Amino acid sequence: MNIIETHQLLMFIAAGWLLNLTPGPDVLYIVSNALRSGTRAGIVAGLGITAGCFVHIFAAAVGVGALLAASATAFTVLKWVGAAYLLWMGVRMLFAKASGDGGSGAAIAAAQAAPATAVSLRSVFMGGFWTNVLNPKVAIFFLAFVPQFIAPGTDSKALAFVLLGVLFNVNAIPVNVGWALAAGWMARRVGAVQRSMHWLDRIAGAMFIGFGLKLAFSDRPSA
Repeated sequence: MNIIETHQLLMFIAAGWLLNLTPGPDVLYIVSNALRSGTRAGIVAGLGITAGCFVHIFAAAVGVGALLAASATAFTVLKWVGAAYLLWMGVRMLFAKASGDGGSGAAIAAAQAAPATAVSLRSVFMGGFWTNVLNPKVAIFFLAFVPQFIAPGTDSKALAFVLLGVLFNVNAIPVNVGWALAAGWMARRVGAVQRSMHWLDRIAGAMFIGFGLKLAFSDRPSA
């Protein structure tokens, strides 16, 4: 028995691409890192987010996602942890010191030309990972979205869920890379952006705080 019909598979891929193109905390994290530290950092940020999504996919397949959907306490605990993390990131960016290059863009050019250190890339990767993992709505999303495309007669729905979840996540990689490339291109070529990087940090920080507050005051999705 097929896990998914061909036309449903095409709809699943198209819907996944559209959803990943929609701006949100993940896109903001990729773009802000690419603008500040270069395309490589943006791509690494996207890979961290992808790794976080894999956690949600396998957790949902074994029932953790269902627990979050059914248990108000479990959802609330993870929701507040995730909101606190987003708020912490936002405050850190909002109050980050301006670079000492006078807004000339030299620091950005250097970040684009020279390889980033392992420590900085690891920090960027883990930031993307935790931004995604600590958002319970990602788990709820997979539980709500993926099962709609599983063929009714599939023998192992858990396996089908994992396979479709992995497909969704892999399809998100080129979209995330595209966001990083676009932001990196803009940082290299638009002088106004290069002269105002510290303001971009503050704007991104304010947006992360907004996402954190939105998550903190959100209700558990109804089953």
